[in-house]
Amino acid sequence: MTDTAPVSTPFTADSTAEEVIDGIDLTGRRAVVTGGASGIGAETARTLAGAGAQVTLAVRDVEAGRRTAAEIVAATGNEQIRVAPLDLADRKSVAGFLAAWEGPLNILVNNAGVMASPLVRTPEGWELQFATNHLGHFALAVGLHRALAAAGGSRVVSVSSSSHLHSAVCFEDIHFRTREYDPWAAYAQSKTANALFAVGAWERWESDGIAVNSSMPGAVRTRLQRHISEGELERQRAAAGSNVPAWKTPGQGAATNVLLATSSLLEGVGGRYFEDCNQAPLSEPGSSRGVAPFAVDPEAAARLWQLSVETLTA
Repeated sequence: MTDTAPVSTPFTADSTAEEVIDGIDLTGRRAVVTGGASGIGAETARTLAGAGAQVTLAVRDVEAGRRTAAEIVAATGNEQIRVAPLDLADRKSVAGFLAAWEGPLNILVNNAGVMASPLVRTPEGWELQFATNHLGHFALAVGLHRALAAAGGSRVVSVSSSSHLHSAVCFEDIHFRTREYDPWAAYAQSKTANALFAVGAWERWESDGIAVNSSMPGAVRTRLQRHISEGELERQRAAAGSNVPAWKTPGQGAATNVLLATSSLLEGVGGRYFEDCNQAPLSEPGSSRGVAPFAVDPEAAARLWQLSVETLTA
């Protein structure tokens, strides 16, 4: 087993993705970034491309993806930027992406997400945020397992959120079939699921040389907040109290993703939750920082893994 001591790095909440990746050469490496057309995803993709990686933007809006790809090529001079359609809430779309993928994969950043949306159900009856943020990414990562294993020393980044602190996964009613729908509770449990995925995947994939960790990018103004009014967003932040993190730039928000995806400081590290470029401690009651014990609980991770497999194969 690998060392379980908390991981600290020289980087902080103010560090940028460019600073984190400085001196790292990704020439010949292949990366997939979901939701890579905008926000933190686009910044993550641009940074990886700037270090020489071949980057695939896996996006729902292909035209937006192509615009972002062109911007990345112009900014980095790296023409190895691809765009592939991927709707994480659509099982056929995920299957299509997987069928089209060929060869090894070094880096997978599960970044795309839906936040605090009105109640929407997929054709299967799944609640949209859980279906997109967790189930779609679960299916994608499991489907790419062979490609990740083939690369050797590959990295998977599961993008979570401090919002996970507000809800464990409600296994008794994940899809709000009996309880009243709350968009923030739905978002929170999906982000807890993202952290638990890292725990479960590391348990299963460590022997394959696949390191899986979860990332809390921080508060960044992006299209992720499109379902939320400015007033509601500020009320949510005010309710978090005086310790709420400050807004970050996209470059600062992408830093933890890029650290987990590329840094030699993370060799042999998996199943952990990082914020501000360092492993997060367990959260104190009432704090908006740290990781909730229920989000790194191995038993909950195992239960979620089994449920996810059963849900996707039903």
